[in-house]
Amino acid sequence: MPEQKKRGIILMNLGSPDSVKVKDVRNYLKEFLMDERVIDTNYLWRSILVKGIITPFRAPKSAEAYSSIWSAEGSPLVAITKKQQQALQQLISEPVEVAMRYGNPSMKAAYDSLLSKNPGIEEVILLPLYPHYAMSSYETAVEHAKSVHTKGKYPFTITAVPPFYSHPAYISALAESIKPHLTDNGHLLFSYHSIPESHIHKTDPTGKHCLQSDNCCDMVNPEAQNNCYRHHCFVTMRLVAKQLGIPADKYSISFQSKLGRAEWLKPATTMRMEQMPKEGIKNLQVVCPSFVTDCLETLEEIAIREKENFLKAGGESFTFIPCMNVQPAWIKAMVTIIGN
Repeated sequence: MPEQKKRGIILMNLGSPDSVKVKDVRNYLKEFLMDERVIDTNYLWRSILVKGIITPFRAPKSAEAYSSIWSAEGSPLVAITKKQQQALQQLISEPVEVAMRYGNPSMKAAYDSLLSKNPGIEEVILLPLYPHYAMSSYETAVEHAKSVHTKGKYPFTITAVPPFYSHPAYISALAESIKPHLTDNGHLLFSYHSIPESHIHKTDPTGKHCLQSDNCCDMVNPEAQNNCYRHHCFVTMRLVAKQLGIPADKYSISFQSKLGRAEWLKPATTMRMEQMPKEGIKNLQVVCPSFVTDCLETLEEIAIREKENFLKAGGESFTFIPCMNVQPAWIKAMVTIIGN
């Protein structure tokens, strides 16, 4: 048998401001929103929009939101990702580093650390902690990693783990994390991070399938659906529901975190919070499968704001289901997904 390559692993996540100070949040938002794969318009208009309109108004509000979840360890997303790194390192022999797409620790710092500790390293496995493919998450992370790798002229190769939205190990770990929170009279809402509909159209190479009908995700079209975020979300939801044995009328889907006036995926989570109590759904459990690590969008947006919205609308109980974070089943699933 050929000798195995000397490998290193990098866990890639979105990122976070360095602190809850408005200036740090402003800098983070600029870096994030100026990414052409996040706001997919021409540079001049994106610059005016981000620097002149969005960031000046959003930074103080975002700083306040971050303050409500910030811990002694700093950003929950960064702190938990580092704990995932430590837990994974206990199960594998290859060195593991963490890199954020925006902010710190940077991709360059992760590459440099692997190389300094392991000069003979031959291959770096990139694990983007995004189960589903999207331009604004998985794609931008991988392309950024490639760009930094090329500019740095690193001697090792890089290999990106593909989206794992239907991987049995991920589905099992996610289902296991949800199961303790289910109730007989409850309804499970899968709240995914939303994206602009334009992103869905751009990742459909056929140009004829995605969002052409309400049930396009039910119609098999591998070419169109290979990188379709919406399709991936539905697949994850249905596989998890099947594994947990949840009847079709006891779970549903929504999309959160809309930004701006463009058309984004629907139904919106905020809208569903207002509608569900009127439909007789009084006891709600919410899981956010777009994320494997708790962050602003889960801890503040869902667990605080959307809970308030649901209860104000007439809901009786609201359960936020934490992300998998460092649950043993998820750490073991990462080992399988990486291919150890």
